Amino acid sequence: AEPLYVRVVEASGRVLGKDHPLTATAVNNLGMLYQSLGRFEQAGPLLIQALEARKQALGNEHPTTLISINNLALFYFEQGDWGRAAEYWRAGTEAAVRRTLRGAHRQGEALAAKKRNEAEQMSSQLAGLAKAVYRSASGDGAPELFGIAQWAQGSEAAESLAQMAVRSAKGDPALGLVVRERQDLLAEWQKLDILRNSWLALPAEKRVARVEERTRGRLATIDARIAAIDAGLMEKFPAYAAMASPAPLPAGETQAALGEDEALVLFYDTPELKTAPAETFIIALTKTGMRAVRSELGTADLAREVKALRCGLDAEAWGLPGCAELTGGGYTEADLKAGKPLPFDHARAHRLYEALFGQVADLIRGKQLLIVPSGPLTQLPFQVLVTAAPATGDRKAKDAHKGAAWLIRDHAITVLPAVSSLKALRSVARPSAAEAPMAGFGNPLLDGDPDDPAGKDAAERARKFRVCPEKPATGRGQRRGRHRGVAALEVHGGLASLAHIRVQAPLPETAAELCTVGRDLGARPEDIHLAGGATERAVKELSGSGRLAHYRILHFATHGALAGQVSGVSEPGLILTPPEEASELDDGYLTASEIAGLRLDADWVILSACNTAAGGAQGAEALSGLGRAFIYAQARALLVSHWAVDSAATVKLITGTVRRLTRGKPGGRAEALRRAMLDLIKHGEPHEAHPAFWAPFVLVGEGAR
Repeated sequence: AEPLYVRVVEASGRVLGKDHPLTATAVNNLGMLYQSLGRFEQAGPLLIQALEARKQALGNEHPTTLISINNLALFYFEQGDWGRAAEYWRAGTEAAVRRTLRGAHRQGEALAAKKRNEAEQMSSQLAGLAKAVYRSASGDGAPELFGIAQWAQGSEAAESLAQMAVRSAKGDPALGLVVRERQDLLAEWQKLDILRNSWLALPAEKRVARVEERTRGRLATIDARIAAIDAGLMEKFPAYAAMASPAPLPAGETQAALGEDEALVLFYDTPELKTAPAETFIIALTKTGMRAVRSELGTADLAREVKALRCGLDAEAWGLPGCAELTGGGYTEADLKAGKPLPFDHARAHRLYEALFGQVADLIRGKQLLIVPSGPLTQLPFQVLVTAAPATGDRKAKDAHKGAAWLIRDHAITVLPAVSSLKALRSVARPSAAEAPMAGFGNPLLDGDPDDPAGKDAAERARKFRVCPEKPATGRGQRRGRHRGVAALEVHGGLASLAHIRVQAPLPETAAELCTVGRDLGARPEDIHLAGGATERAVKELSGSGRLAHYRILHFATHGALAGQVSGVSEPGLILTPPEEASELDDGYLTASEIAGLRLDADWVILSACNTAAGGAQGAEALSGLGRAFIYAQARALLVSHWAVDSAATVKLITGTVRRLTRGKPGGRAEALRRAMLDLIKHGEPHEAHPAFWAPFVLVGEGAR
């Protein structure tokens, strides 16, 4: 390969010139060849030469320049020169962040391949920077790691949040005008950038310096105007700005927002990179302290451990491959129908606790936990971790669930969609002024899989539950049977495919759940919208009339779709009864951006919907996207389920939590949920001590009073 690379470098330099971008690419490639051969003394100067040429020709923020910066950082990283690697990655990340804030990489509805590559490139740079900073001997890297981890998490959901922000701006004429101007400027910037790049590819004698200078000047003018618009948006429309361009919250501001009895723990899982293994960084903050540590469990390890624990929590997990191998056992549909407990592994839950919290246990002792998860950890209800090694012996094993050292015994737990959400939530600390207790939406009319007899039966049962019965149902609550979850959805021209909505699995059990919760909380029968009443149109009309803001609690008992399950749009959302004909008002899919446009004044939004807090890599986006959307719409907190829930246990958890708050018991929402979980473990039915019953919900948003 070497003679061919050398030949290309010589020819490019002779024909195009030494400073031409294509010559820089040839020089870069030769340098990377020498690096792969371990000939670092030859590789370094060539990689630096390529970077300088690209800076000169393309500018500091061009994606190709950023690739060169990343290559040099990797060059030093491979040799263990952490400080110099961090230096280059900082420069690359700062440039990538400027592009992100401008929005140059995410204009439009969908991520094209080129844009996706840029997002992945930034993700790679951030992971490398985190690894280099942690290993660098220069001072305490915790504050910098805290910012890096936030950028990494934000970049994953940036496209979804951008769509939500732009669509939500339609409801405010003044905001809409400013956003439209910004979009037009960004479109012009992109066109000029493409033109500039096409000129740069020409030989020197064909380029026109005067035109290029004018283009550079216009690009600079647009940059300045976009910066001014962003400053104005931050001042006049802070909620929109936080969604459109969510910047990290500095460590100092985060600590100032925390209470004396609170600790925030941020997780950032990273893949293997050169000589550094896959690993997870854990940054813990209290009002007065801060610490950054690492766990040897990387993304793949966390995915394995979380999946293994979920096999002991969610019967549906056994419908997917892996549970038998991970647990060394089996669990069948017959076991589920017979009421056999799922095989939850206490020892495994303890090992994962040690890996995630063991090194910061002294810092978080006695504190309420505010957790910002990443990657596979978005699928984990942290309350099921075990803080002490489980006891052995027949009698102790029999009472293992009731006597286990669950994390929830020591800590009230809140999940934040992002660190920046803390500031947004606490800037609006007033309680809800809504007078009505609750509105519920569930049991959507869905047909299910036409080839599945069970789906047809469920669809028929769902159509019978159109209103709440006068007398409550008796007997043990039903758990939803094992099914395949949400089938893939498609969106065309901004509207969901009704055919894809209709084939989703019916959920007749959610009618009893909503009716029982509503009855216990004092909701009127007409406030529980079931079957044909559980529509997107109904939600939007209630919002438009202002009536939706009259409810302290909103409860959606339906499917939640993850962003990765929807083609044509990158937003998560909720599935409701589909209309006869799709329209912008109602296509059966209430997206995150439409949620953000609702007018709420809710203390709680309850999402007892399959998949709203699960889904692997996309789970972060679902939880973050839905969470931020409801927070933007003025909801203080969400209760989100990690798996299909037992209806009787759900009623006890929700009503127990809300009662504790309404009766003025000390502590906030997270503490109320903690007490409700502990009550179910200690005083519930014997089977309800199993975490499958008491642990499905996580509190997202504001956990304090």
